[in-house]
Amino acid sequence: MLQKKDIVVFDFDGTLSASDSNYEFFKYCFKHSLRPWLFLPCVFVGMIGSCVDKSGIWWREIIRNFITPKMVKDYSKDVIKLHKQNRFGWAKEQVAKEKNAGNIVVLISASTDYLIPGLVKDMNFDAVFCSKMDIDKPYKYKFLCWGKNKVIALDNWAKENKIIPNVVRSYSDSKSDMPMMEIAKEQVWIDKKTGLRK
Repeated sequence: MLQKKDIVVFDFDGTLSASDSNYEFFKYCFKHSLRPWLFLPCVFVGMIGSCVDKSGIWWREIIRNFITPKMVKDYSKDVIKLHKQNRFGWAKEQVAKEKNAGNIVVLISASTDYLIPGLVKDMNFDAVFCSKMDIDKPYKYKFLCWGKNKVIALDNWAKENKIIPNVVRSYSDSKSDMPMMEIAKEQVWIDKKTGLRK
């Protein structure tokens, strides 16, 4: 039997943490490997593509084309450790506060499955959804958790758990999260630079 549950949804990058975890991973790769520099033309093509087709997967994969399984294995732990320092001071406490109020607390991020779980492991989310990448080709997407796909990820999880989600609150910094924000009774917009509520 389906049960109606109160759910609070959080975005991650720019909402609970300053900067972007994908960007931080890129920076780390460029500092520690020659390979990304050889792929700069691909990066530039992908950046141009992002201006033309904001929801596209193709340009995201072109930009990430230099990423190898070895890079993910060698660099992700260090990037997670460094990026955790960018988390806003109120973030963990607010997640705990929402849980203590009896809500199911969910994180939905467009960032990758080799970064997000490690970045939020200590925050005790009830569920974590992020972009799923191909293990053998970590620049390729199996599922892009962005835009309306965030709502799809939440709905699929709710069906699997026989839940009717009543989204009481959503936290985000970005207009790309409008589908996620529109299903919530309360929208909490965060300034990604300051971490303060807009």
